Amino acid sequence: MTFDDEVRRMVTSQGLGFVATVRPDGTPSLSPKGTTEIWDDDHLVFLDLHSPGTVANLAHNPAVEINVVDPVRRKGYRFRGLGEVHTEGELYERIVERFRQRRGTRPDRVRSAVLVRVLETSRLISPAYEGGASEAEIAAKWRARLTAEEA
Repeated sequence: MTFDDEVRRMVTSQGLGFVATVRPDGTPSLSPKGTTEIWDDDHLVFLDLHSPGTVANLAHNPAVEINVVDPVRRKGYRFRGLGEVHTEGELYERIVERFRQRRGTRPDRVRSAVLVRVLETSRLISPAYEGGASEAEIAAKWRARLTAEEA
């Protein structure tokens, strides 16, 4: 799998992925990860800065889905895959170093790194587009809503 430029732009610009895992009892668990990035052509990566539940769930069942969505444009991507937790070794060190260089993440804050082998990527598009609204119209509506909530 190779991520196209649009997918790369979306993940890079948002940096926030909503990660769904499965608890040992079979129920879903959803957790936002503000360190979501593309690692290479086949993998996404995020750091465990304080994600004991997500890491425990992945140890039990590696199935994972990550949604990255632009909340203004109401579009994004769904990534289905298998997560692998790393706490040491050369790959772990490379991941931590990349986050230190790119984001200034302190290595001592990183509990583990999760590498997700993406098996399937699909687009997410809000039903708001079904009425024929343009992206500019939808973006203006949601930008106004987000701005009003900040005030």
